[in-house]
Amino acid sequence: MPSNDARILLQAAVPTAAVGAIAAVVSAVVAGGEGAIGAAVGTLIVILFMGIGLYVLQRTAKSLPHLFQAMGLMLFAAQILLLFIFLAAFKHTTLFNPKAFAFTLLAGTIVWTVAQTRAHMKAKILYVEPEKSEHSS
Repeated sequence: MPSNDARILLQAAVPTAAVGAIAAVVSAVVAGGEGAIGAAVGTLIVILFMGIGLYVLQRTAKSLPHLFQAMGLMLFAAQILLLFIFLAAFKHTTLFNPKAFAFTLLAGTIVWTVAQTRAHMKAKILYVEPEKSEHSS
């Protein structure tokens, strides 16, 4: 993964993990150990799904740049759909608190999206790869 990609991943994952840690503490206070587990699972799912999505999007940008925008929209829609499927699948679980899980999924997704957008806006990424030219004298 090139340095810009790794930097963007890090700038999105760290705030998401921080929000997940805060959510785990709040959930532990409100719902006990099951709440903390729900928040931790929600955070891990967001980081995993969004991280894989970012990786796929960066690979698409390098190999098929003409599909980048369409792939980004499709990928974001697929990620949100997968998160809703996870939410529905674990709605009645007894492994962890489903409300803590759901709120952490929502908060983590919002934080990841905002942090990734900010990281892309601050990154100095060239839109076009400059050609190396040889100057003949």
